[in-house]
Amino acid sequence: MNLQQLRIIRETVRAKFNVTEAANAIYASQSGLSKQIRDLEEELGVAIFHRRGKRLLGLTELGEEVVRIADRVLLEADNIKQAATQFAGANRGLLEIATTHTQARYALPEVIVKFKAQYPGVRLVLHQESPRDIGRLLLSGSADLAIATDAFGDARNLVSFPFYSWQHIVIAPAGHPLEGKENVTLEEIADYPIITYDTGVTGRPRIDEAFDAQNLSPAITMTALDADVIKAYVALGLGIGIIAPMAFDAKREPELRQIDCRDAFGQSTTSIALRRGRLHRGFVYRFIELCSPALTEKVVREADASADGDDD
Repeated sequence: MNLQQLRIIRETVRAKFNVTEAANAIYASQSGLSKQIRDLEEELGVAIFHRRGKRLLGLTELGEEVVRIADRVLLEADNIKQAATQFAGANRGLLEIATTHTQARYALPEVIVKFKAQYPGVRLVLHQESPRDIGRLLLSGSADLAIATDAFGDARNLVSFPFYSWQHIVIAPAGHPLEGKENVTLEEIADYPIITYDTGVTGRPRIDEAFDAQNLSPAITMTALDADVIKAYVALGLGIGIIAPMAFDAKREPELRQIDCRDAFGQSTTSIALRRGRLHRGFVYRFIELCSPALTEKVVREADASADGDDD
């Protein structure tokens, strides 16, 4: 048994048992991958996969356990590499962050400027994804940390920390009937076509919950993945927009107006998440601390260790 065989098993599961896709993911031949699986099964004396001819259909009961253990072993193997890298070049390397367009565009620029000033030798990669995909990137090892809104609550292999909280705002084109009105209600907002985030994006559940609580059925005529698109269509007069507050700047967008609708929507929380049990280089913890000074390396490590203990 070797690490490459464990990687093959893991990638085969990730590829939904498509051997061709799994082989491409690890730059191996399909025949070579199949042989490694057979060799491991012969060594264990038990099948890992259910088969129909040469086609893999799913995991056996043993296979489920093998995948769980393999994931942990490969994580620790990666931790060994990270530990060695810590000594080889503490201030150089690669930091990959999975996040949404809204966070990358509006919440992170100031943090990134400070980080790059402290770690000019670190190459920074932002993977902009929808919240539903961000956790997957983190769990697969394709990102070191993730930043998103209401995205990590049910992920048992992640440890997350609050970054900041906020409430959605309503915007409208200049001259809209709601402009200048005080304390506009959700009922009044529901009288107009609405443009907002796609389902599951940037706190969208809070928007739906607010209308549902008042038994309102708003006419959501358009949805988009990011606020820039929403604002563009609001400016064209196609509706009023519901967006995250950090995405609006009245001075830079004079064609738009923020509508006064105090506390109309519930609070959303943007969080920072890490893969549980993964050893990170020092600059990863420093990036988190730049986001929230209270989240020191000691605090993050202790929370991760506590989460590991809770899982036993």
